[in-house]
Amino acid sequence: SAAASPSALKVQVETLGFQHLDLEVTVPRVVIFRDAIIDLFTMEMGARFTSKAKLGFLALLNYVGGAYIYIRREYAGRIKIINRSWRTANNKAADFMDAEEEGEEGEAKEREGEEAAAQEKQGGAAKSNNAAAAKASGESSKARASGEAKNANNMKVPTTFNEMFMFNGAVMGFGQSAWMNIILDQFDDIVTNVANSYRLQEECDVCSLVMAKYRGTINLGEYKAVMLASLRSLVPKDWDGDHEVAWGWLWENVERMLKTLMGKPQVQEKALERLIMSLTEDAVNYLRREVYKRFFALAPAGQDYFKQSTTRLYWIADKIVEMTIEMYREPRKMVEDISALGLRHVGYAIPTEFFAPFVSGAVEVVRTMTTDEAAEDAFRWSLTLISKILVRTILEGSTIVMKAINTNQQKALVKAISVSPRGKRSME
Repeated sequence: SAAASPSALKVQVETLGFQHLDLEVTVPRVVIFRDAIIDLFTMEMGARFTSKAKLGFLALLNYVGGAYIYIRREYAGRIKIINRSWRTANNKAADFMDAEEEGEEGEAKEREGEEAAAQEKQGGAAKSNNAAAAKASGESSKARASGEAKNANNMKVPTTFNEMFMFNGAVMGFGQSAWMNIILDQFDDIVTNVANSYRLQEECDVCSLVMAKYRGTINLGEYKAVMLASLRSLVPKDWDGDHEVAWGWLWENVERMLKTLMGKPQVQEKALERLIMSLTEDAVNYLRREVYKRFFALAPAGQDYFKQSTTRLYWIADKIVEMTIEMYREPRKMVEDISALGLRHVGYAIPTEFFAPFVSGAVEVVRTMTTDEAAEDAFRWSLTLISKILVRTILEGSTIVMKAINTNQQKALVKAISVSPRGKRSME
């Protein structure tokens, strides 16, 4: 749709390329994908797929594939800059604490030297005068220390990105823009997963759901200004033009992903709520039965993992429908609940390959039950997001130690701990 506008096409392809950074796109793979698309159009459209149309699609797919390869090669340096500067910004707290401790030790030693010199000069004075002087010196030291402590508490310097962001936001006049805190809460996950397109999209999807609950004006450009100001303050030695370009590039892509979703969650929630409220008892029973029929048809091996009673299976189906609407209503809470559910699925040893056919089967059933495309799209989008969070949690939670715990055997746990260092148990 953007082929007629070079500038719009460039932006769209850059956005897609950003979302494919974690995939190894090569020339042979582009050729295979391009030829497969062309063959599909030729087979489906026959004579209607003219030579001019074929040349047009070849040119478009070559451009997109080449852009993906270029973006992955050229923008790898930007990702390294982002990761390195982000680590620096979030280690500033430790640096400032060390500096403050060194400064306090130096001041203490200096005061001790001054007091020793004063005592030597007053060596010939009377003992009573020495006692009085010592008492006065002690009281003044306590008063000075108390005053310094109060000043230190009152003049706390922001040392983390979140603290610096809040400080700069207030200084720049955005203190009342509460929507910034929504992005700020997820910004660490967004930055650390800049090269993971699936996780980045997941974070933006959840962020858009939370922002949909905000009642007020949202100007995403304001966040960029405060973000760059905060990073300049926390990474003063390394900050240069490359850092400015890299962080601006990151935010432009995140902003585009968020803008694509802005305004949609409210509409989707209402449409899905209408669909669920309109379901009769017969329709609910139909949904319960058909979900498993479609799933078992798409993935026959899935029957080995659904051996519970019919009542239990119906409860699972009902819970799935409930989760799709709750995802719109309380996204933060649902993410926590889904993550906990994913960790339980690690214990169940459920293969992640079954989630995609289960989602497809459920969406097919809903499609047969309604003519409201908005409701169907809302159900599909919500259930897809839920499955993505579940799959990620299962993959991240399938560590050696976690698998050993799920076996409920002491020997297996002891063996897993012995080969997995404490600092790497969450990653192996």
